[in-house]
Amino acid sequence: GVLEKIRLYLIKKLLPHLEDRRKYHQEFASSTSFHGVHKIVQTHSKTRKVLWLLIVTGCLAIAIWQICSRFIYYFSWPTTTTVVVQYVENVKFPAVTFCNLNRFQVNAVSNLKIIFLIWNIVSGVLQKFAMEDKYSQELNDFLLGNQNFSIKEFTRKNGFYLNSSTLLECEFFGKPCYPQDFEHVFTEYGNCFTFNQNDLPARRVSLSGRGLHLLFDVQQEQFTDEPALGYTDAGITFVIHSPKDLPRFDGLGLLTPVGMHAQVSIRHLKSIIQEYPWGECKPDIKLQYHKIYSTNGCLQECKARYIQDWCGCLPFTLPGNGTECDLLKFYNCVYPAVYDIEKKGLCTVGTHNSTCPAPCEETDYPTTVTYSGFGGERAIKYFSSKLRKSPEYIRQNLVRIDIKYHDLSYKITQQQKALTISELLADVGGQLGLFCGASMITIIELLEYIFTNFCWMCIFLLLKAPEMPQWNNPSQNQPTHKEKKKGIQEC
Repeated sequence: GVLEKIRLYLIKKLLPHLEDRRKYHQEFASSTSFHGVHKIVQTHSKTRKVLWLLIVTGCLAIAIWQICSRFIYYFSWPTTTTVVVQYVENVKFPAVTFCNLNRFQVNAVSNLKIIFLIWNIVSGVLQKFAMEDKYSQELNDFLLGNQNFSIKEFTRKNGFYLNSSTLLECEFFGKPCYPQDFEHVFTEYGNCFTFNQNDLPARRVSLSGRGLHLLFDVQQEQFTDEPALGYTDAGITFVIHSPKDLPRFDGLGLLTPVGMHAQVSIRHLKSIIQEYPWGECKPDIKLQYHKIYSTNGCLQECKARYIQDWCGCLPFTLPGNGTECDLLKFYNCVYPAVYDIEKKGLCTVGTHNSTCPAPCEETDYPTTVTYSGFGGERAIKYFSSKLRKSPEYIRQNLVRIDIKYHDLSYKITQQQKALTISELLADVGGQLGLFCGASMITIIELLEYIFTNFCWMCIFLLLKAPEMPQWNNPSQNQPTHKEKKKGIQEC
C-alpha cells in the first residue's frame, strides 16, 4: 500500500547507510568550529580524551551559566540614570502663576460668609477639603434659596483682580510688562494670573541674574478670607511651571508674605523616563484638552470623565466641554463623586498600570528662595510718597518677587536601559568565544547537526511503525462480486 511505498522511498532516498552515518558524525566532530571537540575525537590516548572531555564540559557549563545570568539580568529590565548639563546662549523662561491668599473682595462677602464654604466645595474638585457638619444646614438653606447663583461668575467679578493698582511694578529682562500680559486662570485660590502662559519666543533669558521683577499690592483692606475656616495668612502665592502645563498649587506653591522681598533662583531640569518595562511611562497616552501629557492634566481629565458620567455636568475648574454644574449639583453630586473617586482609586497616578502613569518627558524648575524684609526706611518713605499711603500700609500690603535663572544651562536627567539587545548579544557572543571558541557560525553548525539527526530519528520511527491494515482489500473470507455471480450461474 501507500505506507509501504513511503518506507521504500525513505530507505532508498533519505536514510543513509550505517557506515555513512558514522562517517558524518566523525567528520562533524573533526571539522566543527566548536573548539575542543576534535581533540576528544582525534586523540588516541584515553587519558587525554578524558582530560579534554572534562575541559570541554567544564567550559560549556561555565558558558551556559554566564549566558543564563545575562538573560536573567536583561529580563529584570535594569536601568541607569545619567545627568547631563548643557550650557546654552539663551533659555526659555517658564510660566509663573500668581494668586492672592485673600481671594474675595470685602464688600462682596461682608454679608455673604457662606461664599467661603461654597468655594471650598468647588475647589475640592482640585484639592480635597473636609467639610464640617456644623455648616451643613446653613449651606443647604443657601443652596435651596439661590439655585441660579453662579460661583464662577461671582469669583470672576468679586475675586482678586490684577490691574495697575494691584500690580505696581512689572519688568521682564529690562522691559516693562503690564497686567494685560497675564492670563486669567481658576485655581483653588480663586482668580489667578499666569505670566508667559503662551510661551512667547521673545520671552527668553540670555543673561543669568536677570528675569522677572514684580511688585504687588495685596490690598488687605479690600480683600479678605474667613479666619474661622483657617485662612489667616496674607501675601502672594505663586508656582513656576512649564508654559504648556497647568499650574498646580497642591503642595508645590511658594509663598511670599506681605512686607517681604522674595528672590527666587530657578534651574531648568528635564527628566526623560524609559517606557515600561524599564520605566513607568507609556508613550502612547494622549490628552484631549492639553497639548503635552502631564500627570496633573491627566488626573483632571480623568476626574472630569467620571463626574460627567455620574452627575451629567462638568465643574468649571476641570477641562472639558460639558454643561457647567450648578451649586446644588456641586454639593449633592460633584463633591461626593470626588470623594468616591479618591476612595475607590479610580484616578491613580504613578506606575505604568495606573490611570495616569509618569510622563516620558517632564520639565521642572527647581527653585531656591531667599527672603528679606521689604524696603529700608528710605524705601518705605519713597513708596509711601509715591503711592500716597502710610508707611504701615506699605509694610502690611506690598510684596516684591524677583524670579531669575541661576545660570544659562539645562540639566537633563535621563533614564537609560542598562542592557540593550545588542549588548546582550555581545555578552552572549563573548562568553561563547571565551570559553568555547564558538561563534554564530558554530551555532548554525550545531543547529544543522541537530536537525539532521532529528530527521534520521523521525525516519527510524516511521520505519518501525506497525503496518497499516489494508481496509480497501477484500477479505479472504468474503467472496468477491465475480465469485458470487459465478456461484449463482452454477446453481
